[in-house]
Amino acid sequence: MARVDARLILTAALWVALPAAAFDHTHAAWDALLKKHVVLLDEGRASRFKYAEAARERPALKAYLDSLSSVNETQFGAWSRPEQMAFLINAYNAYTVEKILTRYPDLGSIRDFGKVFGNPFRERFFVLLGGRKSLDDLEHGMLRKTYREPRLHYALNCASIGCPMLREEAYLGVRLEQQLEAQAQRFLADRSRNRWRNDRLEVSKIFDWYKEDFEPREQYFARYAGILGIPAGARIALSFLDYDWSLNDFRSSSPR
Repeated sequence: MARVDARLILTAALWVALPAAAFDHTHAAWDALLKKHVVLLDEGRASRFKYAEAARERPALKAYLDSLSSVNETQFGAWSRPEQMAFLINAYNAYTVEKILTRYPDLGSIRDFGKVFGNPFRERFFVLLGGRKSLDDLEHGMLRKTYREPRLHYALNCASIGCPMLREEAYLGVRLEQQLEAQAQRFLADRSRNRWRNDRLEVSKIFDWYKEDFEPREQYFARYAGILGIPAGARIALSFLDYDWSLNDFRSSSPR
C-alpha cells in the first residue's frame, strides 16, 4: 500500500513542478484516486466513495489540487472548450472531496458544514485561476453561465447520495462528450432518483432547482423516454422526489 500511495503523490507532485504549459490534461493523479476509491453500485448507475481510504492519501489529493491552482487565466483561455469544462468539473469534484475530508469522519452530510454560516458551496476555500473561489463560483458563475450544457449537472458531485454519481474516472477534454452522455443515461436510469410511476414522471429535485437548464423539460425527458420508461405517446406530468443529502460514503456495511 505504501508503494502505491507514494506513486500517487509523486505523480501529482510532478505536475505541480512542471511549467504551466505542461498541465496534465489526462488528470492522471485525480483519475488514479477515483479508480481506487469510487465503488460502483446498482449495476453502475450509482456510486459511493471510500473517504476513509482516501483520507490516507490526502497528500496525493492536495498535490493534484495544487496542480489545478497553478493554472492561470491566460493558459486556461487558450485551451479548447472541452478541456476547460473537464478542468472545472474535475476541480469541483476534487475540491468537494477535500472539503469533506477536512471534517471526516465527524459528519453525515455536506450540509453539516452549515447552510448559512460555513456553507460549503459558498465559502471561498480554494484558489483557482488566480483568485479565491467557491464551489458555487465553479458551478454557477463559470460552468452554467459560460458553457450552457445541462449534462454538467450529471457530472458535478456534491458528496450526497441524492446527487448524480461521482464518476469512477476523471473527465477528459478528448472524451467529454461521451462521458457526459454516459452520465446522463446512468442518472436517468437510476430508479431511486428518476422513474415513471402512476402515470407520472417522478424525477430528481435537480430538475426543479435548475429547470431553466432543461427547458422545455417535457421535450428534454422525451429524448430519454426509453431510459426513463415513459410509455409511447404518454403526456409527461412531473413530480419531484425528495433529495437525499446523506454523505455518499462507502463503508463495509454500505449496500452493494
